[in-house]
Amino acid sequence: MKLVPITFFSAVTIACATDVPITQDELVRRSQELYDAIVPGNQAPWKKYFAEDCIFADEKGRIFDKPKLIADINPMPAGYSGAIKIENAQSRIIGNTAILSYDADETETIFGQNLKARYHITDTWLQRNGNWQIIASQAHRYYEDPAVGKADPKKFADYIGTYELGPGQTRSVIAKGDNLFVERNGKKEQLLPEASEIFFRKGVEGRILFHYAATGKVGALIDRRNNEDVIWRKTK
Repeated sequence: MKLVPITFFSAVTIACATDVPITQDELVRRSQELYDAIVPGNQAPWKKYFAEDCIFADEKGRIFDKPKLIADINPMPAGYSGAIKIENAQSRIIGNTAILSYDADETETIFGQNLKARYHITDTWLQRNGNWQIIASQAHRYYEDPAVGKADPKKFADYIGTYELGPGQTRSVIAKGDNLFVERNGKKEQLLPEASEIFFRKGVEGRILFHYAATGKVGALIDRRNNEDVIWRKTK
């Protein structure tokens, strides 16, 4: 008769051991621990918090399994330092699954030169056998505009005109003082110089380039997106 209570309490103990709740604060704490371990190349938290069968996709589009991920954690070289801080965390915790989505603000110093970058990461944590680990992680880097360079207003006369992509699809380049603009369907955007013949639009990934033909005159506007070009031919 005594076996029944013992079996019952054993079952309760096992159930409690495999049903360990977790909070957003704890997920953030663990995630920050991971990032704090990057500079010294401390692999221990990465071994602890990532599942053996995890999938890790970084901002460069590389896919890692756990052995490759751990092997990638190495001390930063001499002359390099930095830190990553978690911001704007949100979570969804349902049963034995928790999703943590957050920004990671990175500061890096390379031989006295300061760099910054911002990423957004979504981690999926899974509880198995009472242990919460990351089963999948996906990161992307926020787009940042390049530094504004110096334009050569003397070249603006070469750029001004109408460019055609196809029948009925045109855009115009106009200048106002020392500023250059591109206009299409009534929408006007300033072209900010990265170099004298390379421009960008604020908050828009890609570049606008002006291509000189063999005649010495601009014959095309190149809308370069992710290293692929859309060519707009100059018509007038």
